[in-house]
Amino acid sequence: MTLDQLAIGKDAYIESVETPEVSLRKHILDMGLTPGVEVTMIKVAPMGDPMEIRVRGYELTIRKDDAKYIHLANVHDMHPLAEEIRKERINAVKHPGVGEVSGILKKVKAGSMPLSLALVGNQNCGKTTLFNQLTGANQHVGNFPGVTVDRKDGIVRGHENMTVTDLPGIYSLSPYTQEEIVTRDFLIKNNPDGIINIIDATNIERNLYLTTELIELGIPMVIALNMMDEVRENGGTIGINALEEALGVPVVPISAAKDEGIDELVEHALAVASGKVKPLRTDFCLPGGADNGAVHRAIHAISHLIEDHARLINYPIRFAATAICQDDKAVEDILALDQNEREMIEHIILQMEEEGKTDRMAAIADMRFSFIETLTAATVVKPHESKEHLRSQKADKILTGKFTAIPFFVLIMGLSFYLTFGPIGNALKFILEFIIEKFTLIVDSALTALEINPVVHSLIIDGIFTGVGSVLSFMPYIVVLFFFLSILEDSGYMARIAFVMDKILRKLGLSGRSFVPMLIGFGCSVPAIMASRTLPSDRDRKMTILLVPFMSCSAKLPIYAFFSAAFFPQYAALVMIGLYFIGIIVGIIVAIISNKLVFKGEPVPFVMELPNYRLPSAKSVIRLMWEKAKDFLTKAFTIIFLATIIIWALQTFDIRLNVTANPEDSLLALLGGIIAPLFKPLGFNDWRISTALITGFTAKESVVSTLMVLLPNGDISHLFTTATAFVFLVFSLLYTPCVAAISAVKRELGGAKAIGVVILQCVVAWIVAFIVHMIINLL
Repeated sequence: MTLDQLAIGKDAYIESVETPEVSLRKHILDMGLTPGVEVTMIKVAPMGDPMEIRVRGYELTIRKDDAKYIHLANVHDMHPLAEEIRKERINAVKHPGVGEVSGILKKVKAGSMPLSLALVGNQNCGKTTLFNQLTGANQHVGNFPGVTVDRKDGIVRGHENMTVTDLPGIYSLSPYTQEEIVTRDFLIKNNPDGIINIIDATNIERNLYLTTELIELGIPMVIALNMMDEVRENGGTIGINALEEALGVPVVPISAAKDEGIDELVEHALAVASGKVKPLRTDFCLPGGADNGAVHRAIHAISHLIEDHARLINYPIRFAATAICQDDKAVEDILALDQNEREMIEHIILQMEEEGKTDRMAAIADMRFSFIETLTAATVVKPHESKEHLRSQKADKILTGKFTAIPFFVLIMGLSFYLTFGPIGNALKFILEFIIEKFTLIVDSALTALEINPVVHSLIIDGIFTGVGSVLSFMPYIVVLFFFLSILEDSGYMARIAFVMDKILRKLGLSGRSFVPMLIGFGCSVPAIMASRTLPSDRDRKMTILLVPFMSCSAKLPIYAFFSAAFFPQYAALVMIGLYFIGIIVGIIVAIISNKLVFKGEPVPFVMELPNYRLPSAKSVIRLMWEKAKDFLTKAFTIIFLATIIIWALQTFDIRLNVTANPEDSLLALLGGIIAPLFKPLGFNDWRISTALITGFTAKESVVSTLMVLLPNGDISHLFTTATAFVFLVFSLLYTPCVAAISAVKRELGGAKAIGVVILQCVVAWIVAFIVHMIINLL
C-alpha cells in the first residue's frame, strides 16, 4: 500500500519514494522518509487532510496527495515508544570542558583576531535562543518552524572581535526553500571562520543529517548539543566523547534556554575558528568501518574528476561531489564542468544506481542515515517518552481533534481579542490616558505661566501633545495583543493551526504553512511578509505576501479604538472583532480571484515538523511585549511626531505662510481638498478625512493623531455619522499598510510589484467600503 492508505495506529516500513517532482522527493528524503525506515500513522487533520506521521522519533505533516507516492511494506500494529528504548545504558561521561582542542586554546587569546561564526541548525532546534544567549540580543523566539527567516548578526558577549550570524533553520543544504538558499549561499560564498551547528539532542538522528553535510564543507566547526536538560530529565544519555571521536568535531552539551554550557561553547568555537581546525572526518560512506560499496566508489570517483575545478574556485570538494551525486545541477554549473565531464559523471552515477539497486537521491540519503543510525546506536540511549511529548499528545486530542480543533481555535482567538479590546486593554488604556491628560495639563499651565509665544504654545499642546499623546494611549491594546500572540507562538500552537487549516487554505490555492505568516500579520505586516520566506514555492510566497496586508495589523488598533469609543461605545469589542473578520473574508475573496486569474497552479506540498508543546517562556513573552512597546514608542516619537508637526504647520498657515484663523484657508485644506472627492461616494467628502488617510501611509497610527490635531478636542461627531464612521473603519482596515510594510514587499518582490500591491489594496479598500456604504443605506 501507499502511505495515504495506512490506518491510524499502524506502523509500516517505507519501500520507495516515487514523487513526480524531483525537488519534493529530495525534500521528503532529507526529512528522514527514506526506504527501509519505519513510519507510524498518528492522526488525520479534522478536515481529513493532511496527515500526521511519526518517523525517526519526531512528528511531521504530509498531505495525502503527496503521501500516495510513498510506498510501504510490512504493515503492523504500532508498538509503544518505550519498546524502542535499549535495555543497556551508556555511562554518562562528563564532558572534559575543552576536550581535544585544549592545546589550541592555550595558544589562542580571546579577541586576538576578528572571527566570523555561522549559527546553523534545523528549524525549531533553539538557534535564536542560543543567538540571544551568545550576543545578548533580543531576537524573537517562537516554538514553530520558520521564526528566523533572514540572517541576523551579533557580537559575542565578552569577545568584541567575534561576530556570530544567526541563519534560517534548514533541514539540509539542498536548495528547496528560500531560507535554505540563504543559508547555503552564506556558508559557501561568505566562507565564515567557523560554524556552530546547533542540534536538538532530543531528536538527534534527524538533526545529524544536516551535520554530515556541514562537515563536508570543510569549515572549522563545533556542535552545540542543545536541550540536554530534557534528555537527562527523561532518562536519556549521550556519549559525548564517542560522538566527538566519530564525527571528528568538538561536541558541547548545552541548554540554551537555561544558559548552561554557553561559556564552554564559546571557548570551543574560538579555538577551532582561530586555529582553523577543520573536521577530522568528511567521509560518511563507511558506517561502522564497513565499505558502503557503490555509493563510496561513486563519490570518490566524482571527487577526483572535479578536484581541479573545485580547487580553482575554492569550493569544498567532498560537498560538491556528494551534491552532484544527488543530481544537483547548480553545483555542476558553479564548477563549470564541460559536457564530457558531465557525461562521465552521469555514467558513474548510473553505475552506482545499478549496483546499489536504488536511485541516486535515495542512495545518498540512505548513506547519511546509515552512518547516523550506526553512530547513534553506539553513542545514544534514547530517553523514555518525554513529558513534553506525552503532554503534546494529550493536548492534541483536543486542539487538533476532529470535532474540537476548529471550535477551540475560534474560542482561543476570540478570547484573545476580547481580553485585548475588552477588560484588560480598556483598563490599561484608561490608566495611561489619565497619566497623559494630567501631564498635558501640567505642561499647558507651565507654558501659559511662562507666556510662551501663542504659535509655539499651539505647536506643543495642540500639535505634539494632542497628536502623539492620543496615539500613545492606545499602546496597551498592542502590548496585550502581542502577549497572547507570543504565548501561541511559544507554546507550539502555531504549527498546529497550520496543520488544521491546511485543507481550507488549499481551496484558496495556498499551503497550511501560509497560515503562520498571515497570523503573524495580525501583529505586524513587516515580520509577516518576511516570514513568507519559509514557503518553498515562489507562487505561494507571492500570494501570501499579497494577502498579509488584509490581516488587520496592530498599528490599526488606535483607529478602531478611537472610532469605536466615539460611535459604538457599547459594542466596541464586537466592532473590532468584526473588522478583523472582514479583513479575513476580503483576503479569502482576493485569494480565490488571484488563484483563478494570476497565481494559477497547485499549492506546494505540506511537509512540516510538528514540535512538542512547550510551556511559554516568561522571558520570551516579556521580551516580545517590550520589543513591540519599544517599536510603538519609537514610531510615536519619530514618524508620528514628525507627521504631527507637519500636519499642525500645514493647518496653521495659509498659502502666504500667514497664521490663519480659519482652517478652511490653510495649506492642508488646499492639499486635502484635491483628493477629497474620491471619498464622496463613500459618504465622507471632507479634506480633513482625506488628509488623515494620507498620513496613514507613513504609519496607521497617524490617522488618529492627524484627526486630533485638526479637530478641536478631538470631536469627530460632525464629520461622520455612525454609518459613515463604520465605512471609514472598513476603508482604514483594507487600504495600503504603512511605508515599512511596503518596503518589506519591495524587498521581497521588487519595486514594480510593490507598487502593484499598493494600487490593489487601495482599489479593493474603496470597492469594499463602497459596497458596505450601499448596504448600510439600503438597510
